[in-house]
Amino acid sequence: MTTHAATPVWDPEQYLRHSGPRTRPFHDLLARVPVHDPARIVDLGCGPGNVTTLLAERWPRARITGLDSSEEMLRQARERAPGIDFAWADLTSWVPDGSYDLIISSATFQWVRGHEESFPAWAGALTPGGVFAFTVPGNFGEPSHVLLHELCESGAWRGRLGGLQRPGHVLTPAEYLERLAGLGLTVDAWETTYVHALPGEDAVLDWTKGTTLRPVLTALGDDEEATSRFLAEYGALLREAYPSGRHGTLFPFRRIFVVARRG
Repeated sequence: MTTHAATPVWDPEQYLRHSGPRTRPFHDLLARVPVHDPARIVDLGCGPGNVTTLLAERWPRARITGLDSSEEMLRQARERAPGIDFAWADLTSWVPDGSYDLIISSATFQWVRGHEESFPAWAGALTPGGVFAFTVPGNFGEPSHVLLHELCESGAWRGRLGGLQRPGHVLTPAEYLERLAGLGLTVDAWETTYVHALPGEDAVLDWTKGTTLRPVLTALGDDEEATSRFLAEYGALLREAYPSGRHGTLFPFRRIFVVARRG
C-alpha cells in the first residue's frame, strides 16, 4: 500500500463555492444550542471562519477562538474576521486550556480518527450549563463516497491512491448519545437528510472538490495529467449516479447532530 500525506491541502475558495448548503446545518445546530450569554467559546475545525463569524454575531460579548490544522483555512479566517482569535491546533491531541461555555464544531470530526476518545476531556472542560455541540456528515455510504473509494482502489489508481479514501470516522447518533450521556451530559442527538439542488454542470464533482476529494487531489499533487484524468473518470461516475434535471442536480446529504449539555 502506498503511503500518502495524512493531511489534505485545503482550498478555502473551492470550499466556499457551496457555502450556502454547507452552512445550513450549522444554522440548524445553533437553533438547538441552549446557551444564552456564554463568556468563552471554541470552534473546533473552524475552516475559513464562515461559521465562526455566525457565533460572533449571535454572542458578540463572548471570547471566541477558532481552531484548525490548515494554515490555508486559518489565513482566510483571519482575513474574514480579524476580531476573532484563530489558532492552529491538531484535534487528535487538543486539550482545553481552561473552561468553556460552548465547545462547538461543524463538519470536522469525520477527519479526526478517534475523536470520541477526546470527549471526556472536552466534556470535563464545560462550565455548569455549558454545551458541547457538533454536526458531522453521515453520508459515507452514498454514491459520492462509494464510487470514489472504488475508483481509488481500481487497478489504474491503486498504486497511487490505494488505501487513501476511507470511510469517515463517525458514529451513529445513538452511539454519540450513549458516549456523552455516560459522561453525565444531557444529550439531544438526531439526523437530517438534506436534498441540495446544486446548479451547473458536474455539480457534485464541484462539491467534492472542496471536501471529499481533498486527500486525492493532495496525493496527485502537481501531476496535472493524472489529476485531469482522475477527475474525468470520477465525474463520469457522478453524472450517472446524480443526473442533472430541470431543478439542477439533486444531491441527498445526511447530517448527524449532537447537542450535549452539562447539568
